[in-house]
Amino acid sequence: MRKNVFFILTFLTITISAQGKRFFEKGEAELKNPVEKINLTYTNELPFVKVNINGKTYNFLFDTGAPTVISSAIYKEVNLKKKHSSKVSDSQNNKQEQIFTEIPEIKVDQITFKNIGAIVIDMKGTEFDCFKIDGILGANQMAKLFWKISYLENSIEATKDLANFSKENYETIFAFDSKPQKTPIIEAQILHKKIDLTFDTGFSGTLKISNNEFDAKNAKVQFIETYGTTAVGAFGAGKPETSYYFKPNEVFLDKEKFSDEIISTGSSSLLGNEFLKKFRFIIDWKNNKIYLNKIKDYPSKLESFGFGYRFIDRKAKVLLLFNGKDLPLKLNDEIISLNNVSLENLDQETVCKYLQDRIEKDLDSIDIKVKREGKILDFTIAKKEYL
Repeated sequence: MRKNVFFILTFLTITISAQGKRFFEKGEAELKNPVEKINLTYTNELPFVKVNINGKTYNFLFDTGAPTVISSAIYKEVNLKKKHSSKVSDSQNNKQEQIFTEIPEIKVDQITFKNIGAIVIDMKGTEFDCFKIDGILGANQMAKLFWKISYLENSIEATKDLANFSKENYETIFAFDSKPQKTPIIEAQILHKKIDLTFDTGFSGTLKISNNEFDAKNAKVQFIETYGTTAVGAFGAGKPETSYYFKPNEVFLDKEKFSDEIISTGSSSLLGNEFLKKFRFIIDWKNNKIYLNKIKDYPSKLESFGFGYRFIDRKAKVLLLFNGKDLPLKLNDEIISLNNVSLENLDQETVCKYLQDRIEKDLDSIDIKVKREGKILDFTIAKKEYL
């Protein structure tokens, strides 16, 4: 997979009590047809669907790595009631006290879900604003049905009867365990360690393991070290930290062997969309199985200009650096321009344009102008293949 490093999006992981488990068991789904097709928009390695609540349409992330979530705005608009509150952790281990509520009815095309438990989160921040995320269609809601998904074909289908989905040519099968909110967990073996990965369609990356699962001093594998902020969660970006990219000879997901996979490290262990987009896949919560049918291969490369940046207060800031003596940038440099395209004095619409369609993404060399300690500096940086 040709991978350019910018910022990875992954939203919500959560530890909940027995009370929370019963809460997420509630709800039901009604279908008009044996198999319902759902309109999918797959952009920036994330899947989105339209949902209707109380006659109004919203944009939801289709996210197996999280329970169902609604924005504070929806909670107030629909006049929902608080069931209880509890601490919630996002994928970057940021914690906040959140309201848990119940949605009487939520429609997804021709599917009607009733009495679905949801967490209320104040969906604010550049990434939420630019992707226009109003909520998350989560694992507790998905688990009421069987699902067939193909990002390459912009297709999601749902049914109450698994027999409606042909599994011919679905040669790979993962068994999984479920967290109380129904998030699938797959056992992996990476560098001879057993690691539990969250099967996470809200994660735009490939494979990620926790930093504490990778021992750089004793790793018998080529790796690249980075420092800075690599990901954004539901409550904001993670803290700057040392992380790694590496490519082991083999990876086992459940009992299935894969080679040529680039793995990153971070605050959580995840299996995401840059891996999943190679497949059609069926998720079966009744039998705790995921079926995969490969439809496309991608060359596995890690290519980068050696840095990553985010927009903070409408300014482009360097927040991630690959370790190397030849890189002229520093953390917190403000990017003034890329290839003579100004990144100063941007309005929100232009910030979103450059966030979703990076100026540098198809280039092999860039001219970059940065502001550092009041000085303007000019550099030319070539893209490099790291792995």
